[in-house]
Amino acid sequence: MAGERILVVDDEESIREIVCSMLAASGYQARQSPSGVEALHLLESGEEFDLMLSDLMMAELDGIALLERTKEKYPDMPVIMVTAVHDISVALAAIRNGAYDYLLKPFEREQLLNTVRRAMENRRLKLENRAYQSNLESLVTARTDQLRQTMSDLERSYDITLEALGDALDLKDAETEGHSKRVTAFTIAIARAMGVANDDIRIIARGAFLHDIGKMAIPDSILRKPGALTPDETAIMREHAYRGYQMLRKIPFLAEASEIVYSHQEKFDGGGYPRGLRGEEIPLGSRIFAIADTLDAITSDRPYRAAQPFSAAKAEIVKFAGSQFDPKIVNVFCTMPENIWQDLRKQINSQVYQFSETHAAARVARV
Repeated sequence: MAGERILVVDDEESIREIVCSMLAASGYQARQSPSGVEALHLLESGEEFDLMLSDLMMAELDGIALLERTKEKYPDMPVIMVTAVHDISVALAAIRNGAYDYLLKPFEREQLLNTVRRAMENRRLKLENRAYQSNLESLVTARTDQLRQTMSDLERSYDITLEALGDALDLKDAETEGHSKRVTAFTIAIARAMGVANDDIRIIARGAFLHDIGKMAIPDSILRKPGALTPDETAIMREHAYRGYQMLRKIPFLAEASEIVYSHQEKFDGGGYPRGLRGEEIPLGSRIFAIADTLDAITSDRPYRAAQPFSAAKAEIVKFAGSQFDPKIVNVFCTMPENIWQDLRKQINSQVYQFSETHAAARVARV
């Protein structure tokens, strides 16, 4: 490209003049240097060159030494070595050391210009590729930030969806309002004590919060009946686990949580419903939830009795380890400090607590 700057280094003035004349006639800006030492001074002074043509055999600082120093400091500047026929092996060694190409003396004008053009094109492509890589990195960074924000917005939309589903259930069955939030926090606490991964805890939290969502499909006459249910009514009430599963399984971000909803009434010994699963056939989240659910039920006020102390809930859970509950999870539960449950209950009952998988997990981690 016309206007590109070329440094011509040769200890023979006549050769420098001829080469510079050829380059100038083709639109290049050529600067002469009679030695390798002076060429280094020119480069170190701040003058910028797009290419360097250097003689191989020079006094003080030969072409190989000049090449080594310039490639280290100016890696983007291609170097073409100029040599006599008897120096060909040395010229090839120079290429192995980083020179772009070499010219044999004497050379024709077109040989010189073709070699220079190829070197300039090679430099241009390298610079364009570097700029592309830099732009690509910037684009990836920007897109990553955008994706992070999108994921944050998506997670928030998940929370809003969960809260909306919870609110809908609260309108249907007022008893679930505090219970769903408490049992979610209790479930998260136990899962954390077990070392469950954060991504799995999010799924488990969704299942715990929505465990009773299937009650929306249960007739009010049964759901709100003050007295005991008949066998037929009990059978209909037990359908809520399956109904909840059916509601959630088609929602992508709730599909895994729907399995916990489906299994939340199963018992470790196989005596639960709706499928009679036993042991590890029951999803881990459901086995954890079973303990959290019983803990909340015993320590909460009910129409037929007042809330009982934590010690009573713990004794009940230990009593049914291996039958209703997974004994390994019961062991973890028994090692947890008792104050954590009361602290979580206070947060929820004070109405400061708002359900969010992320926020709930953070709160549990602090108590």
